[in-house]
Amino acid sequence: MWFSVGFLELERITWKSPCEMLQKISEYEAVHPVRNWTDLKRRVGPYRRCFIFKHSSMPGEPLVVLHTALAGEISSSMNQIVLSQSKMSGYQSGEKGSFQDAEENPQDIKAAVFYSISSTQKGLQGIELGNYLIKRVVGELQNEFPHMKLFSSLSPIPLFRQWLFERLKIAKRGYNDIFSEEEIRKFQTHFKTSDIYDDLRRSIFTNSWLEDKTLADLLETPLMRLCARYLYLEKRRGYALDSVANFHLKNGAVMWRLNWNANLQPRGLTNSCGIMVNYRYFLEETEMRSTAYVEKQEISASEQIIKYSEEAKHLIRFVNSSKL
Repeated sequence: MWFSVGFLELERITWKSPCEMLQKISEYEAVHPVRNWTDLKRRVGPYRRCFIFKHSSMPGEPLVVLHTALAGEISSSMNQIVLSQSKMSGYQSGEKGSFQDAEENPQDIKAAVFYSISSTQKGLQGIELGNYLIKRVVGELQNEFPHMKLFSSLSPIPLFRQWLFERLKIAKRGYNDIFSEEEIRKFQTHFKTSDIYDDLRRSIFTNSWLEDKTLADLLETPLMRLCARYLYLEKRRGYALDSVANFHLKNGAVMWRLNWNANLQPRGLTNSCGIMVNYRYFLEETEMRSTAYVEKQEISASEQIIKYSEEAKHLIRFVNSSKL
C-alpha cells in the first residue's frame, strides 16, 4: 500500500521550512490551536521539535504532525511548557533580539514531552502512523541528545467532561457512585441546597468554578478521582474508552500522572475541566507493555492512577451494595 511506513519520510519542521508547510502545520493542529504566527514560531523554535511524516506522492502535505517540548523534566501543564521554553532560552517578552536566535544548551535538556499529535488525512484514520512517528522521533532525539532518558506525552482527555455530565445526570436520579457522603455534604454547604447536581453542572459548564477558590478546592479530589476512573476503569471492548489513552497504551506507554489545572484554555476546560495526563514511555519496557495491553487488555499505570481508581471502585461497590 502507498502509505506503508517504509515509504514515509521523516522531516523536521523549522521556521526556515517553506511558508506553505508552516501554514499547513498551523491549520492542521488539532490539539492546541495555533493563535498566531508568533505562537507558531515558538512551536518550531528553540527547545521545541516539530516532526512530520510525508510521502513522495504528496511532498507538500504533512500526514502526521508531532510537536515536542524539550525540557529539564516531564511537564505537568501547558503553561509549564511555555514558561520552560522562555526560561531555558533566556527570552523574555520585550527583550531585543530574535527568539529564534537563542541557542539551546544540551545539558539543560533531559526530557522530551510530546504535547500534540495530529493526523491530517481522514483517509488514513485507523492507520497508526502516529505510533511509528513517535518511535522515529524518539530515535532522532536520542541521536541528538544521547543523555536524554525521559520521554512522555502531555495529553488531553477529550471527552471526560461529557462523560462527567452523564454521571451527574445519573447521580441526580438517585444513583450516586461519583461522590462520597462527605463530599456531598461539603457541596450542599457550599451551594446552600440539598440538590447539588444542577449547581455543579452549571458551575463546570460555565467554568465559573475557576473564579471560586473554595469550590475549586472542593472539586479537585473528586474530579481527579473520576478522571482516573474514566481513563483506567471505563472500557470499550476491554480496552480504554478514551481514544488518546488507547493510542498511547497500545504504543506501550504507562498511564503515569494526572495533572490538575494543566490546561485552562477554553478547549482544555471543555475537554476535561483543565485536567491533562502524562503517558510515560520507558523505552526498555514499551514492547512488553504494548503486548500486555493489546493481547490481555492490561493497563500499565502509576501508583497515583491506581490509588484514585481504587477509591473510585470503593464508591461504586458501596453504592451497589446499598442498593441490594
